[in-house]
Amino acid sequence: MSAADANAGPIVFIDGECLLCNRAVSFLVARDHRAVLRFAHLQGPLAAARLPADSRDVGPDGAVVLLEPDRGDRVSLRSLAILRLLGRLEAPWTWLAPLAAVPGLPRLLDVAYRFVARRRDHWFGRAATCLMPDAALRARFADPVLPDVAGDVTAGRRSQTGAAR
Repeated sequence: MSAADANAGPIVFIDGECLLCNRAVSFLVARDHRAVLRFAHLQGPLAAARLPADSRDVGPDGAVVLLEPDRGDRVSLRSLAILRLLGRLEAPWTWLAPLAAVPGLPRLLDVAYRFVARRRDHWFGRAATCLMPDAALRARFADPVLPDVAGDVTAGRRSQTGAAR
């Protein structure tokens, strides 16, 4: 993806070592029929260049981060990012986007987000390195290919052989 493409539409930054995050990418891609969403790793060079340091922290609470260059470089974290992401999809998912404007609701949803985030490694596992998407999904990543990948990911599962399943 060129630098111009990275500035065109929303970029979803995920913890590339988090298996739950990789499953979330598969969920989004399957429902993003217009292919407007792009993806990048929080551990990658694009995150370092475009996001504030506090948005790149993948500590125990983790974070999904949405950068919207088409909306003045707006940065959203956790449940607010998820609600705004859903607004980029087609119905019925887009119907949830107005919840982002309900006063206090994103902060309340962040309590549930943090509960799951703190347990995600125990429940879903963690890869030793960032997982590499399959060839079709790789084109949707805004980061260059990372050299220390663990294998291909398709439908949220890691291939043991490095080939897509």
